[in-house]
Amino acid sequence: MKSFGYAAHNPTSPLTPFDFDRREPAPEDVVIAIEYSGICHSDIHQVRNEWGNAIYPMVPGHEIVGKVVAVGKAVTEFLVGDLAGVGVMVDSCRVCDNCRADIEQYCTKGFVGTYNAKDYDGNLTFGGYANNIVVAERYVHSISPKLDLAAVAPLLCAGITTYSPLRHWKVGPNKMVGVVGLGGLGHMALKFAHAFGAYVVQFTTSESKINDALKLGADEVVISKDAEAMAKHAGSFDFILDCVSAPHDMNAYLNMLRLDGTLCSVGLPDQPLSIAPFTILTNRRSFAGSMIGGMKETQEMLDYCAEKNIVSDIELVGYDKLEEAYERVVKGDVKYRFVLDNKTLKQG
Repeated sequence: MKSFGYAAHNPTSPLTPFDFDRREPAPEDVVIAIEYSGICHSDIHQVRNEWGNAIYPMVPGHEIVGKVVAVGKAVTEFLVGDLAGVGVMVDSCRVCDNCRADIEQYCTKGFVGTYNAKDYDGNLTFGGYANNIVVAERYVHSISPKLDLAAVAPLLCAGITTYSPLRHWKVGPNKMVGVVGLGGLGHMALKFAHAFGAYVVQFTTSESKINDALKLGADEVVISKDAEAMAKHAGSFDFILDCVSAPHDMNAYLNMLRLDGTLCSVGLPDQPLSIAPFTILTNRRSFAGSMIGGMKETQEMLDYCAEKNIVSDIELVGYDKLEEAYERVVKGDVKYRFVLDNKTLKQG
């Protein structure tokens, strides 16, 4: 199936228009005309081969929303014209214990990424900076028409990446919860933790973000560079979700956990983390990580967002501003997620 989008061809050159072929739709496939695609920081890491796993040509994008334009004869949950979304994965083995338990993100064979990956037949996958995508029904999500479609796009990564650990560690009323970092991930973590009824403390290095954090639902904001303010919270948190991708001191946040508290990292610093043993021995603390969510949980998150009117705070940009958007993401100069408008996508 003929497709076109924007692709990276090496780690240093700008993305450029790119014509390519998607697979012909199979009976279980859904074909989506993409309307919006979020820009995730991981797109930039992979385009620039900062994780050392780049496969070129690369069409990035795993925060994908649009309308269904065709369905295979075995598809039961989607009709032409439905709103639909695709996130970080487009396939998994479907038969391992984790896939059977609806946690496909932990597929023991390894899930198939939406882009910069090979499917189980060895074909390169291409992502959402494109006009269309073909995905098996199991890995496609329904989207409510009640929500702003462009602002839904980042929910497919930033949303589920924060929703999943908050649900797993049972964040809710009578819980003291910290969110570290107020960016694409952090602002969604703050919205969800607040909606779940927790007392939420937002940690940020930027005094300029205090008002935003309060508007987004923080009960309290702590400037993490303020040692005295940090010390006041020692041993007080049930759960802290760390959303920062830059290297930083994890021990400072581990020290804030009460008995049996957990610090969960969803950021991806490019350097190994250093954990002092006594910070986890004290108070029987746990240091954990979490990946996105399975298909069932991602749909649950989208339905919850429709019920509570939760979406990402976005800046909508055209493909002519793609390189500028990348640079601003790296600088942290976005509130809080860029989304590409496919009305600006022109065939090369």
